[in-house]
Amino acid sequence: MVGPPRYDRETDERRRETKSGFATQKECQATMNKLPVAVDQQTYTAPTKATVKKYLTKEWLPAVKATIRPSTYNSYVQHVDCHIVPHIGSVKLQKLSSSQINALYAKLAETGKQDGKAGLSSQTIHHVHACLHKACKDAVRWGQLSRNPLDAADPPRAKGDGSREMKTWTKEQLKAFLDAVKDERLSPLWHTIAMTGMRRGEALGLRWIDVDLEAGRLSIRRALIPINRDVVVSEPKTAKGRRVNAIDPGTVEVLKAQAARQLDQQHKWDRAWIETGLVFTAENGAALDPESVSRYWRQAVKKTMVPTIRLHDLRHTHATLALQAGVHPKVVSERLGHATVSITLDTYSHAIPAMQEEAAALIAGLVFARS
Repeated sequence: MVGPPRYDRETDERRRETKSGFATQKECQATMNKLPVAVDQQTYTAPTKATVKKYLTKEWLPAVKATIRPSTYNSYVQHVDCHIVPHIGSVKLQKLSSSQINALYAKLAETGKQDGKAGLSSQTIHHVHACLHKACKDAVRWGQLSRNPLDAADPPRAKGDGSREMKTWTKEQLKAFLDAVKDERLSPLWHTIAMTGMRRGEALGLRWIDVDLEAGRLSIRRALIPINRDVVVSEPKTAKGRRVNAIDPGTVEVLKAQAARQLDQQHKWDRAWIETGLVFTAENGAALDPESVSRYWRQAVKKTMVPTIRLHDLRHTHATLALQAGVHPKVVSERLGHATVSITLDTYSHAIPAMQEEAAALIAGLVFARS
């Protein structure tokens, strides 16, 4: 059977696809009848023997590397190498079905971890799903698939709303911690994250040229993130990730003291000083490693009497305390650099049930107030 013409990418010649091996003439004729419709509807895809592994590793990953953030690319590579290729890598790309993908998710949920003794969390499987969905969506766009099999797949539902993973401090606990560590070298870093809601990488990527102490503003324009064993500069996740945050007078004083301390260190190290322009650095001026900073954080928290939380939970604490104080969700969203206000509300509404109670009381008071 002869199919519609196409151009060979390597030779730039016009060729026709041929297909053989039909069991009956009727089956051949049925396939031929479908071809004109597929071509007319632009759903025709040239037959290929490429496997899922070949497509993902040789075509898709190299093609998207320059278009996405380094951290996103690194996560895609991990999902492909660890969770996708080992299980369905030998499947022909054009034969990949939704049922095979669902079977993959079931296997990952049961024995997906590297030791094979435990399964992956539903959140991790959702990340695998997002990776494979984008890869197949691109395959459709590039004419290698007629449809995306991931559209009919059923990844497991995320358990809960993430509230069990998120832990926050009360205002009393936050103050107790900051008071306990105020003389430590990284205390200004902890204070700044707590008072601005910056991400770890954003705080570590903050430069003095991005800080205006007279106006009480700092501009968040980039982040330092760990990629394997390297630390790289990354752009914000979204356009709203680039933002300007107001800082309170107390934080201004903390940063002034940090600048004076850094100047003393620069004089001490003299020619060995590494000029990075960063606000928070190692003693010799070099950029701080994000993973090491998280380790220092755990050590600092352990020394105090406050409950243990992750460094990222300090950002959650900032948002929660702001909402509890009555700050408008849109303002909180802008400070956090969220793409939409709905993300802020979805993330933190469960953490502030008192606002629901206050709203109920205010509405009742409005309706039943005595004239």
